[in-house]
Amino acid sequence: MGKFEQIKNKVTSLDEMSQRIREWKQAGEKVVFTNGCFDILHEGHVTYLAKAADFGSKLIIAINTDASVKRQGKGEERPINPESSRALILAALEFVDGVVFFNEDTPVSLIESLKPDVLVKGADYDANESDPSNKKYIVGREAMLANGGEVKTVALVEGFSTTNIVKKLKA
Repeated sequence: MGKFEQIKNKVTSLDEMSQRIREWKQAGEKVVFTNGCFDILHEGHVTYLAKAADFGSKLIIAINTDASVKRQGKGEERPINPESSRALILAALEFVDGVVFFNEDTPVSLIESLKPDVLVKGADYDANESDPSNKKYIVGREAMLANGGEVKTVALVEGFSTTNIVKKLKA
């Protein structure tokens, strides 16, 4: 299989990802899960994702579909890149083992279905926050803890955000 086919093979359906995760876990792998839009990949994203990958041996990224991004209210122009492009770019990263889409407003059902070992979000969230109404609450936290998993955060790189890149381009 060529390099491009290997990259494309990382982007998969929920059913296929579930199967891969079962096989990885049977082989003793520790599966890390994170999610986001990842619209314009930048240094902050790459740093965050590489550090998230360090919490286990396999990294799965769930990305918002285009419709899901639109509902987040990030602006009329968002997403800049379509979901297929965002997925392919993330899959090209060496430390990414799988990419799956979610169309809901949150990835909680995906987390419940995939049952990863570690859920990771940026440090603008709080792994210990248990109140779902708090903006620092990590969606999927309860499902992770109920399944014996861990919830972790990674420090964000200051000065990098897709919103700021879009503002800079418009200026």
